[in-house]
Amino acid sequence: MEIQIEKIQAIEVQQMAWAIRKEVFVIEQACPEELEWENEDVSTHFIANFGSNPVGTARYRKTDKGYKLERIAILKEFRKMGIASMLIQTMLKEIPANQKIYLHAQIQAKEVYDKNGFEAIGPLFDEAGIAHVQMVYKGSINQPNSHT
Repeated sequence: MEIQIEKIQAIEVQQMAWAIRKEVFVIEQACPEELEWENEDVSTHFIANFGSNPVGTARYRKTDKGYKLERIAILKEFRKMGIASMLIQTMLKEIPANQKIYLHAQIQAKEVYDKNGFEAIGPLFDEAGIAHVQMVYKGSINQPNSHT
């Protein structure tokens, strides 16, 4: 079976993405649930499907600092298959060229962002009880732009 990444358009698909995030962040990592649902309406959401099964999700949003990649979540049994990288690369192609792109990486997931052109900046910090580091995209400054 093949992994398919799609931009979420329908509420039924969004609900599947929310279920993945709840499983990964709220249940598995014990993040406070009220923090998980911030900025939903100002974000562009994606879902990764393995066959017909939703197995991962991610989103990005425009902030006053640039474009922030967030809520990258892969169900435990589907990790280490490159799904997070596929989601990241899909989002990078969606964001207009010549924009600052950044994220807050959980320290245990930093390696996947390193592989996708991000560089850590600044000290470690705590977010929802988990060590994070801010990372900035240092890949091609003119990444493909699907809005043209």
